[in-house]
Amino acid sequence: MAKNLGTYSFLNVQGTLSGPGGSFPIGSSSGNSDEGISIEMLDEKNQMTVGADGSVMHSLRASDAARITIRFLKTSPTNALLSALYNFQKTSAINWGQNILVISDVIRGDVIATAQCAFAKQANVTYAKDAGMMDWSFLGTVDELLGTGVPDVNN
Repeated sequence: MAKNLGTYSFLNVQGTLSGPGGSFPIGSSSGNSDEGISIEMLDEKNQMTVGADGSVMHSLRASDAARITIRFLKTSPTNALLSALYNFQKTSAINWGQNILVISDVIRGDVIATAQCAFAKQANVTYAKDAGMMDWSFLGTVDELLGTGVPDVNN
């Protein structure tokens, strides 16, 4: 029997933020909005240079810099935890840029591990007709390994 590779659920996404001043969950069951969590690499890994005769040269870039954005419902208690952590960490350079975020999809086998993460800024606050969401962004380095799913136990 083949693996079911077509099924995904945010319920399987687990995450933790740890840094000076606190540690708490950021994945499923922490009040995430529909938009969830995104990891965006800041630099391209390759630079291709084309010579006058059309030949090409590739340069492998070392950067693993990324932006990690976590989106929470306006009413999520995680916003208060993040706000307190941000306010604590910004008081001294000794507390800044030391967050570690680990995000995984336990069914798919994905593991995203970050290091040297700092808050990009305080989340924007909006009071409107509908509550909306709050985006918290971090800048740091990322190691990413996407899995192929849990093996089928029926084989």
